[in-house]
Amino acid sequence: MVLKTSSDRTIIFESMPVRKAVGMQVVPAIVSQMIALIYNLADTYFVGMLNQPHQTAAITVVYPAFVMLTAISNLFGVGGASALARSLGTRRTEDAKNIASLSFWGGLCSSIVFSTLFFLLAGPILTLCGATPEIYDTAFGYALWVVVAGGPPTILNTLLANLVRAQGSAAAAAAGVSMGGILNILLDPLFVLPQFLGLGAVGAGMATALSNLAAAIFFLLYIFFQRSHSAVNINPARLRRSFGYIKTVLLIGFPSALQYALTVVAVAAQSRFVSQYTTEAMAALGIVKKLDQLPLYFSIGVSNGLLPLLAYNYSSGNQRRRKDAFRLGCGISLAFSALCLILYEFFAAPISGLFISDPETIRLSAGFLRRMVTAMPMMSVCYPMIIQFQAMGKFKESLVCSVLRKGVLDIPLLFLMNASLGLFGCMWVQPIVDSVSLAAACVFCRKLKRAEKAESASPTC
Repeated sequence: MVLKTSSDRTIIFESMPVRKAVGMQVVPAIVSQMIALIYNLADTYFVGMLNQPHQTAAITVVYPAFVMLTAISNLFGVGGASALARSLGTRRTEDAKNIASLSFWGGLCSSIVFSTLFFLLAGPILTLCGATPEIYDTAFGYALWVVVAGGPPTILNTLLANLVRAQGSAAAAAAGVSMGGILNILLDPLFVLPQFLGLGAVGAGMATALSNLAAAIFFLLYIFFQRSHSAVNINPARLRRSFGYIKTVLLIGFPSALQYALTVVAVAAQSRFVSQYTTEAMAALGIVKKLDQLPLYFSIGVSNGLLPLLAYNYSSGNQRRRKDAFRLGCGISLAFSALCLILYEFFAAPISGLFISDPETIRLSAGFLRRMVTAMPMMSVCYPMIIQFQAMGKFKESLVCSVLRKGVLDIPLLFLMNASLGLFGCMWVQPIVDSVSLAAACVFCRKLKRAEKAESASPTC
């Protein structure tokens, strides 16, 4: 369904059967995330075709900085999407437009600041993330395109997709993200491979930056042509009326942003530990970090699709519909993660061999993958639970689960597992932290359920 009027939005969120509504929101979000994953994998795949481990390792080193772009986009994108959908649930359309404007300009300004700071501090940042003298120049060239030049469009691409999806336009959000992903897949071989431009990892960075720019332009044009009935309005004149929503947007978006920011710390720490071994180990880690994104991106797609439904129905008081949508989304996410776990466990080496032909890198990658996949079932449920807290405006619950999943436990566990089990021990960290985060989320869900029962049982005047 293409939203032509505000009533179309109401049908999706309020009256459409839950299964169909979840499908209309979740399926496009999953598709866009899968295409986003493919174009992320494309960088590693085409650079891996060069069979030069230092090139693949360079992409691995820059990955934490790229994740920071996602953190910034989620600060304003997830926070803005939740606040926007809840405003629509209470029929406050003008508030929703003001929130959209605040989120857009906040994200744009933050992206410019981040890209500038990274450029000025690139040397120490890349070194901290594991860049050795052998791979530093390649990593710096890749980062110039992906983080510096491509930082603002990358952030706007994700941010605007969240806002557009929050008003019920999941298909349009998927179209924009997918277009950028497909363009990246087409540009990667042209820029990377020696039979064409032969720019290696730097060429992959150029392709990523250009594809995200194209996607951001798509969303800006969509918002412009749909302005008559869209709840997403980025007119800077609305900023004067939007400052009162800063706290709401940032509080809801902060846990998601913090989780991604702490992911940077965790990934950088893991890369640092692994870089003490061999370049092949670093290249293997880069391949595995891409492969474990398949169930992760699927779960994020489910969660992103659920967010507007959960936020809208929570604010409008339709808790039964919210719970039904949440359960269905969790089931979809868990089923896919179980499938990935089976495939990765049994076919770890052949799958790793798709990205590089170096035997030692393949051996290490297969070993890493078989250990890290055990985190997938926990992660697949944890993400929707965290997004539900954000949709309900539950800052504390969302923050605690996000920090536990990526934050306080990762680095101490890396020291412990590396000291006790060596290189492969580092790969057990993620399953442990995901288990702890899921346990905390379950405790919070039980408390919220008891509070809802107590509230419904209390006498009314």
